[in-house]
Amino acid sequence: NDIGRPKSEAGERTVPMPPLVANTLREWRLACPRPRTGEKDADGVWLVEEMRPEQLVFPNGQGKVESLSNIMQRGFLPSQVTAGVVIDTGEKDGEGNPILRAKYTGLHALRHFYASWLINRREDGGLGLPAKMVQERLGHSTITLTMDTYGHLFPRADDAAELANAEAALLQ
Repeated sequence: NDIGRPKSEAGERTVPMPPLVANTLREWRLACPRPRTGEKDADGVWLVEEMRPEQLVFPNGQGKVESLSNIMQRGFLPSQVTAGVVIDTGEKDGEGNPILRAKYTGLHALRHFYASWLINRREDGGLGLPAKMVQERLGHSTITLTMDTYGHLFPRADDAAELANAEAALLQ
């Protein structure tokens, strides 16, 4: 359970977050588990390391890297079922109720959601950011990578209206 380096220099970046998220993370940081020092105090209680900026935001109970399996089984998959982001398996449980499973099986789905939220128009619930800002927020090394991956999500100009305006201007 090691955490590696980002794939590119662009991957190491500051990601903006709203004050609610920043404040919630500050509160969590005070309460979250920290790594043990390997020593116990006089009462036999494990001593924990002092808080440092480079410590994990969401460690396991020992302050170490949580396993992907635990993150998925105890967090990501159940939260999808609770939120109704599910697929009907076509099977029934003992009481005849449909058996549902989480729609997304990997954490990378969160990255794609974030990208689409950045790109979608405000009137559709997104942020409507320009491609260059999306590239920076996603940590892509080039705008080409962003457009090759997410270009289909960017709103297209209304060609019909543009052509009609051009035609009207020419015929005046």
